[in-house]
Amino acid sequence: MRIDKFLWSVRFYKTRSIAADEIKKNRVSVGENIVKSSREVREGDVIKIRKNQINYKIKVLQIPKSRLGAKLVPLHIIDQTDKQEYELLKLRRDEQNYYRLKGEGRPTKKDRRDIDGFTVDDSSNSEDTEWNDFFSGLEDDGEEN
Repeated sequence: MRIDKFLWSVRFYKTRSIAADEIKKNRVSVGENIVKSSREVREGDVIKIRKNQINYKIKVLQIPKSRLGAKLVPLHIIDQTDKQEYELLKLRRDEQNYYRLKGEGRPTKKDRRDIDGFTVDDSSNSEDTEWNDFFSGLEDDGEEN
């Protein structure tokens, strides 16, 4: 099985074209060798992948026939990624939350829409009454004739 198809079938990438693009950008290697999308994956291969600023390392146990369900992935690969890499990923996610905690800073577009839902615009009500007054005047003219 081609390596781009394999990475897609074990749910490492969402689409096969994304997997192929990442391989073209030299972010995937088997052993120490950078590979092309057409390289065949064999059982026992150790694949190194650079994704989300961390280095993943997986070992191929079996080659799937098609795309797998998430629960079946551990039957086909073993994750040999260092625990330090996952800790680094967790730290980066925590740092992103540091800059703007929920409820602080400038409102987001969703926050603004929620605020607009609670407030009532008085100018729109005055326009409606003027519009209704205009038509009520026409109806009065029609009744007098």
